[in-house]
Amino acid sequence: MIDTNKIANYPFLLRVIIFLLILAAIWLPVAAPIYLLVKDSNLATILTMGLLFAEFVFLVRRWGKQVYGQTQLLTSYGLVNTRQNGFELLIGLAIGISITFSLFVVQGLLGFVSWQNSDNLPRIIAEGLLSALGVGFAEELVFRGWLLDELQRDYNNQISVRANSLIFALSHFIKPVEAMLRSWPQFPGLLLLGLILVLAKRNCQNRLGLSIGLHAGLVWGYYIINIGELVRYSGSVPDWVTGINGNPLAGAIGLLFLSVLAVGMRQMSERSKGRSD
Repeated sequence: MIDTNKIANYPFLLRVIIFLLILAAIWLPVAAPIYLLVKDSNLATILTMGLLFAEFVFLVRRWGKQVYGQTQLLTSYGLVNTRQNGFELLIGLAIGISITFSLFVVQGLLGFVSWQNSDNLPRIIAEGLLSALGVGFAEELVFRGWLLDELQRDYNNQISVRANSLIFALSHFIKPVEAMLRSWPQFPGLLLLGLILVLAKRNCQNRLGLSIGLHAGLVWGYYIINIGELVRYSGSVPDWVTGINGNPLAGAIGLLFLSVLAVGMRQMSERSKGRSD
């Protein structure tokens, strides 16, 4: 048996492995029957991923209490129920969807895409918002909450930020080798996005609202455009310009827009640091 009182003194990688093994041990016995019994693969994925996140939240709370002696670990991650955090979430949502649509508007002006009509747009907008908020909330709690906290317990700020961004990018990029080779331009975009989301949290005194909203806004905007089939690519430029497989993160224009957003977040960080000094 592992002495939970000693886990806090283990190195970062060992702590993370122990946490993930415990999570897998809790999740797999329930998830496996779902995959076997539910014929609809999409429904099975939704159920098992929802279950995984619920168990993650349960385990994090126990982890904080048993390993670190902290009863409010989620609060220390930046998940706080305040008006300011909610306002920052809305600001992030607005920025994220604005950046996404601006990217495609620019491509339309340049003749790279043409805009199309969609018959189910209201439903797609509503579905996209719910899905995006779920993705943004879950991924930010995992990456900018739990993972960043574990990194900061062992490493300085610079290393923690870089490692967090790298792990975030790798976790979204790892797939069959053929697919990775085909979509390799996506990796720099994922790295930059990871950095932006860490900066978003730091700019709000480590509250998660802005990073959740920003992440959700980017997902929401792309969901509306992609699922709604609102644009058609003209093929006038190579895919690496507009995005491999239609993914803006895997294209030069998407990387340019993310770079502008990163500069904005960096300037915001420097201004807030100056005010605190």
